[in-house]
Amino acid sequence: MEYYKKGKRGIIHTTDYKGKKIAVKSKNPKSEALSRIEIEASFLKKLNKKEIGPKFLFFKNNCLGMEFIDGIFFQDYIEKEDKKQIKKVIENLLNQLYTLDKLKINKEEMHHPVKHIIIRKDMPYLIDFERCHYTEKPKNMTQFIQYLTGRNISARLKEKGIMINKNTLTKIAKKYKKGINKENFLSLTKNI
Repeated sequence: MEYYKKGKRGIIHTTDYKGKKIAVKSKNPKSEALSRIEIEASFLKKLNKKEIGPKFLFFKNNCLGMEFIDGIFFQDYIEKEDKKQIKKVIENLLNQLYTLDKLKINKEEMHHPVKHIIIRKDMPYLIDFERCHYTEKPKNMTQFIQYLTGRNISARLKEKGIMINKNTLTKIAKKYKKGINKENFLSLTKNI
């Protein structure tokens, strides 16, 4: 196995598995978080059925084997792509977040998902599900809207011709938070 990167709770290596490069995640020995890799494995299995996240491959000896997503981070993607492609990726992300919210699964960290969204061949992948948990009030969509309307990202999107009205979107997001349903979801997508 080859070292790839280290996070607060996990260490990722890459290796060859059945002829393909995969990621293998294990616990960071410095982390005091309990069962995070196991939690991620459990949620990945469920979310793969909804076409969310890297493909789950195995969980053995406290190691999670999953598809290796080779691509670029969302912010870098915005810099290099055109308006049409960026809007498609955002629409796909919103659909994934809506699915998570409907399942009452909170991913966490979507208010600052700098390293949590990888784009491969114009397809966005959410990664890092180790902090996932069930809740009656999921915040995936509202956190991501908060991120999109932040000064940094909204300025980058504006350069690409994607205008985001922070006040309008914030109002719709509040309504969505009170009622996670198709009508409020569509209202959000129409305003991006």
